Amino acid sequence: MAATDFTQWNTAWVADSTILHARLAAWEGQPTVALDTEFIRERTFWAQLALVQLAVPGEIVLADPLAPGICAVLGEFFARKGITWLMHAAGEDLQALRVSCGVVPEPLFDTQCAAALSGIGAGMSYQRLVEQVTGVALEKGETRSDWLRRPLSESQCRYAADDVRHLHAIHGDLSQRLAGLRRADWLAQECARQVANELDQQPEPRPHLALRSAQGLSGDGQWRLCRLLHWREVQARASDRPRTWILDNELAATLARLSAHERGEFDHALDNHPKAPRKLRESLWAVVADPLPVPADFVLASVQGPGDRDRLHRLQAAIKHESERLGLPEGVLASRRLLEARMQHGRWPADTARWRLAILEPLLAPLL
Repeated sequence: MAATDFTQWNTAWVADSTILHARLAAWEGQPTVALDTEFIRERTFWAQLALVQLAVPGEIVLADPLAPGICAVLGEFFARKGITWLMHAAGEDLQALRVSCGVVPEPLFDTQCAAALSGIGAGMSYQRLVEQVTGVALEKGETRSDWLRRPLSESQCRYAADDVRHLHAIHGDLSQRLAGLRRADWLAQECARQVANELDQQPEPRPHLALRSAQGLSGDGQWRLCRLLHWREVQARASDRPRTWILDNELAATLARLSAHERGEFDHALDNHPKAPRKLRESLWAVVADPLPVPADFVLASVQGPGDRDRLHRLQAAIKHESERLGLPEGVLASRRLLEARMQHGRWPADTARWRLAILEPLLAPLL
């Protein structure tokens, strides 16, 4: 079979749902489809889907999700069985597709994750990976374009098409590398975790642990901060506004230090903060003033002492040595955050992939 020329592809802009349905129906039996999106989320909680790029060898479709009926057709296509979806750094794209099309495409082959597991590099950009695998240097000029405007410029369409044009070539190269390393299942686990996390849609149960300011709060204060962040999450999702537009982290930490007896200080904090949610004052005060006791199983964000830091450094040294032995880039086997979670909670996070556990637990158990 002759090799596909990945530089000469038919590219079509489609804003008619009937035409899109016919084009995608013609792709019946395709085992892999390259997929990417352009979206905007600067002023919203949920990503606003602005463009969907699809490709099979030789053909690219730029589908306009702002046109009537397009998202419904895409949703049907994404639910089709027997297709592996080729994407790069798929996380936010999956959310944009779920929100607008009602479906999270699966199974997924994430080329950024595959590049890390095959030893090429961690967190590689699409442009860098394309150049390394294919030798093609892509333009970067439209990275920050307004993808919601219509019509899109020729430059925007060319940039968008390039985002899927090379995914099949990269997929072929990385699949061979992973097979040779016997790590195809590692990638499958990582991609399944991404899909599962997007389908789950449950808010982070311990959002305070991500804020360094939580370490300076008492147990009551951390519990109050946790509840304030949960309140913020509910408000942000309901109003479709960014979290920090509802309540920024600094103000949340300030309010977490208060108690039900400090209404005056609460009002003073809101009135003197330029981005305070003053219209939600009473709802916010109800969270601060609620005397709910700290649950027995509540996990505190603790300040690391010298002993903790020394132990973390020993774990990191062991991880570095094992990563070098496996040919994995730094940070792929276990991030600092993952190690800190294991140290603090005495267990690995529930969504830690099986392949990681099989390596990490026997390696680190003696040090823990």
